[in-house]
Amino acid sequence: MIIYLHGFRSAPASIKAQALRARMIDRGLADRFWCEQLPVSPRAAIELAETEIARARAAGLAPTVVGSSLGGYYATWLAERHDLRAVLVNPAVVAPLSLEAYIGTQTNLYTGETFDFTGAHIDELRALEVPAITQPERYWLLAETGDEVLDYRHAVQKYAGARQTVLEGGDHGFSRWNDYLDAVIAFAGLDAGGTR
Repeated sequence: MIIYLHGFRSAPASIKAQALRARMIDRGLADRFWCEQLPVSPRAAIELAETEIARARAAGLAPTVVGSSLGGYYATWLAERHDLRAVLVNPAVVAPLSLEAYIGTQTNLYTGETFDFTGAHIDELRALEVPAITQPERYWLLAETGDEVLDYRHAVQKYAGARQTVLEGGDHGFSRWNDYLDAVIAFAGLDAGGTR
Protein backbone atom coordinates (compact mmCIF):
# COMPACT_ATOMS: atom_id res chain seq x y z
CA MET A 1 0.00 0.00 0.00
CA ILE A 2 1.35 3.42 -0.93
CA ILE A 3 0.19 6.47 0.96
CA TYR A 4 1.25 9.51 -1.05
CA LEU A 5 1.66 12.82 0.79
CA HIS A 6 1.84 15.88 -1.44
CA GLY A 7 3.70 19.09 -0.68
CA PHE A 8 2.79 22.56 0.53
CA ARG A 9 0.33 24.34 -1.80
CA SER A 10 0.04 21.08 -3.76
CA ALA A 11 -2.74 18.54 -4.26
CA PRO A 12 -3.57 15.01 -5.42
CA ALA A 13 -3.66 16.53 -8.91
CA SER A 14 0.10 17.12 -8.76
CA ILE A 15 2.22 15.72 -11.56
CA LYS A 16 4.02 13.24 -9.30
CA ALA A 17 0.89 11.97 -7.56
CA GLN A 18 -0.92 11.52 -10.87
CA ALA A 19 2.04 9.78 -12.50
CA LEU A 20 2.39 7.28 -9.65
CA ARG A 21 -1.37 6.71 -9.54
CA ALA A 22 -1.45 6.05 -13.29
CA ARG A 23 1.46 3.60 -13.11
CA MET A 24 -0.19 1.70 -10.28
CA ILE A 25 -3.46 1.53 -12.20
CA ASP A 26 -1.55 0.19 -15.22
CA ARG A 27 -0.07 -2.51 -13.01
CA GLY A 28 -3.40 -3.50 -11.46
CA LEU A 29 -2.61 -1.84 -8.15
CA ALA A 30 -5.23 0.93 -8.12
CA ASP A 31 -6.58 -0.23 -4.75
CA ARG A 32 -3.08 0.01 -3.24
CA PHE A 33 -2.73 3.78 -3.79
CA TRP A 34 -4.06 6.54 -1.53
CA CYS A 35 -3.64 10.27 -1.99
CA GLU A 36 -6.07 12.85 -0.67
CA GLN A 37 -5.95 16.61 -0.23
CA LEU A 38 -4.04 17.23 2.98
CA PRO A 39 -5.40 19.86 5.36
CA VAL A 40 -3.40 23.06 5.82
CA SER A 41 -2.96 22.20 9.49
CA PRO A 42 0.03 19.85 9.89
CA ARG A 43 -1.66 18.23 12.89
CA ALA A 44 -4.80 17.55 10.85
CA ALA A 45 -2.74 16.30 7.89
CA ILE A 46 -1.00 13.77 10.14
CA GLU A 47 -4.33 12.66 11.64
CA LEU A 48 -5.74 12.06 8.14
CA ALA A 49 -2.68 10.02 7.14
CA GLU A 50 -2.77 8.05 10.38
CA THR A 51 -6.42 7.17 9.77
CA GLU A 52 -5.43 5.72 6.39
CA ILE A 53 -2.45 3.86 7.89
CA ALA A 54 -4.78 2.27 10.45
CA ARG A 55 -7.33 1.39 7.73
CA ALA A 56 -4.64 -0.21 5.56
CA ARG A 57 -3.26 -2.26 8.44
CA ALA A 58 -6.77 -3.38 9.41
CA ALA A 59 -7.10 -4.67 5.83
CA GLY A 60 -3.88 -6.65 6.21
CA LEU A 61 -1.77 -4.25 4.15
CA ALA A 62 1.68 -2.85 5.00
CA PRO A 63 1.70 0.87 4.18
CA THR A 64 4.67 2.72 2.72
CA VAL A 65 4.61 6.52 2.83
CA VAL A 66 5.82 8.47 -0.19
CA GLY A 67 6.22 12.17 0.52
CA SER A 68 7.19 15.09 -1.68
CA SER A 69 8.59 18.30 -0.19
CA LEU A 70 6.48 19.01 2.94
CA GLY A 71 4.96 15.57 2.42
CA GLY A 72 8.47 14.19 2.95
CA TYR A 73 8.64 15.94 6.32
CA TYR A 74 5.32 14.32 7.26
CA ALA A 75 6.42 10.96 5.87
CA THR A 76 9.51 10.98 8.10
CA TRP A 77 7.47 11.56 11.23
CA LEU A 78 4.96 8.88 10.23
CA ALA A 79 7.71 6.38 9.36
CA GLU A 80 9.32 6.86 12.76
CA ARG A 81 6.06 6.71 14.71
CA HIS A 82 4.53 3.76 12.86
CA ASP A 83 7.60 1.78 11.76
CA LEU A 84 6.99 2.34 8.04
CA ARG A 85 9.09 2.44 4.90
CA ALA A 86 9.34 5.92 3.40
CA VAL A 87 10.31 7.37 0.05
CA LEU A 88 11.25 11.04 0.33
CA VAL A 89 11.22 13.18 -2.81
CA ASN A 90 13.09 16.48 -2.42
CA PRO A 91 11.87 16.54 1.20
CA ALA A 92 11.45 19.68 3.28
CA VAL A 93 13.94 18.73 5.98
CA VAL A 94 13.71 22.00 7.93
CA ALA A 95 10.03 22.73 7.21
CA PRO A 96 9.39 24.98 10.24
CA LEU A 97 12.20 27.28 9.06
CA SER A 98 11.67 27.08 5.32
CA LEU A 99 7.93 27.70 5.55
CA GLU A 100 8.07 30.71 7.89
CA ALA A 101 8.37 32.93 4.81
CA TYR A 102 4.94 31.66 3.67
CA ILE A 103 2.95 32.85 6.68
CA GLY A 104 -0.08 34.66 5.29
CA THR A 105 -2.61 34.00 2.55
CA GLN A 106 -1.49 31.32 0.07
CA THR A 107 -2.96 29.79 -3.07
CA ASN A 108 -3.02 26.09 -3.86
CA LEU A 109 -1.09 25.64 -7.12
CA TYR A 110 -3.50 22.99 -8.43
CA THR A 111 -6.94 23.84 -7.05
CA GLY A 112 -6.63 27.63 -7.03
CA GLU A 113 -8.13 27.74 -3.54
CA THR A 114 -6.74 30.29 -1.09
CA PHE A 115 -5.91 29.49 2.52
CA ASP A 116 -4.31 31.15 5.52
CA PHE A 117 -1.00 29.73 6.72
CA THR A 118 -0.28 30.90 10.26
CA GLY A 119 2.32 30.89 13.01
CA ALA A 120 0.24 28.22 14.74
CA HIS A 121 0.85 25.97 11.73
CA ILE A 122 4.60 26.53 12.15
CA ASP A 123 4.26 25.46 15.80
CA GLU A 124 2.46 22.29 14.65
CA LEU A 125 5.34 21.60 12.25
CA ARG A 126 7.87 22.01 15.06
CA ALA A 127 5.96 19.37 17.06
CA LEU A 128 6.56 16.91 14.19
CA GLU A 129 10.32 17.42 14.04
CA VAL A 130 12.33 14.18 13.89
CA PRO A 131 15.84 15.02 15.20
CA ALA A 132 17.38 11.89 13.64
CA ILE A 133 16.03 8.84 11.83
CA THR A 134 16.41 5.60 13.77
CA GLN A 135 16.39 2.94 11.03
CA PRO A 136 17.97 4.30 7.84
CA GLU A 137 17.23 1.08 5.95
CA ARG A 138 13.53 2.03 5.97
CA TYR A 139 14.18 5.18 3.94
CA TRP A 140 14.91 6.08 0.34
CA LEU A 141 15.84 9.64 -0.50
CA LEU A 142 15.27 10.91 -4.05
CA ALA A 143 16.79 14.35 -4.54
CA GLU A 144 17.91 16.58 -7.37
CA THR A 145 20.74 19.05 -6.87
CA GLY A 146 18.95 21.66 -8.97
CA ASP A 147 16.10 21.99 -6.45
CA GLU A 148 15.40 25.73 -6.52
CA VAL A 149 13.31 25.69 -3.32
CA LEU A 150 15.24 23.49 -0.87
CA ASP A 151 18.93 22.74 -0.36
CA TYR A 152 19.31 19.06 -1.23
CA ARG A 153 22.39 18.83 1.04
CA HIS A 154 20.17 19.12 4.11
CA ALA A 155 18.34 15.97 3.01
CA VAL A 156 21.57 14.11 2.21
CA GLN A 157 22.76 14.83 5.75
CA LYS A 158 19.41 14.11 7.43
CA TYR A 159 19.07 10.72 5.77
CA ALA A 160 22.68 9.62 6.12
CA GLY A 161 22.92 5.84 5.97
CA ALA A 162 19.67 5.52 4.02
CA ARG A 163 19.38 4.56 0.36
CA GLN A 164 20.01 7.79 -1.53
CA THR A 165 19.54 8.68 -5.17
CA VAL A 166 20.93 12.18 -5.71
CA LEU A 167 20.78 13.37 -9.30
CA GLU A 168 22.58 16.34 -10.82
CA GLY A 169 20.39 19.18 -12.05
CA GLY A 170 16.64 18.87 -12.05
CA ASP A 171 14.30 20.97 -9.94
CA HIS A 172 12.04 20.95 -6.88
CA GLY A 173 9.42 18.96 -8.76
CA PHE A 174 11.96 16.15 -9.24
CA SER A 175 12.08 16.20 -13.03
CA ARG A 176 13.04 12.51 -13.42
CA TRP A 177 10.20 11.12 -11.29
CA ASN A 178 8.79 8.97 -14.10
CA ASP A 179 12.11 7.10 -14.31
CA TYR A 180 11.63 5.86 -10.73
CA LEU A 181 7.95 4.91 -10.56
CA ASP A 182 8.52 1.17 -10.85
CA ALA A 183 11.38 1.30 -8.35
CA VAL A 184 9.20 3.19 -5.85
CA ILE A 185 6.46 0.58 -6.26
CA ALA A 186 9.05 -2.17 -5.71
CA PHE A 187 10.42 -0.41 -2.60
CA ALA A 188 6.87 -0.48 -1.23
CA GLY A 189 6.86 -4.25 -1.68
CA LEU A 190 4.28 -4.16 -4.45
CA ASP A 191 6.30 -5.69 -7.27
CA ALA A 192 5.46 -9.16 -8.47
CA GLY A 193 1.94 -8.92 -7.07
CA GLY A 194 2.96 -8.25 -3.48
CA THR A 195 0.17 -7.75 -0.96
CA ARG A 196 1.67 -4.81 0.83
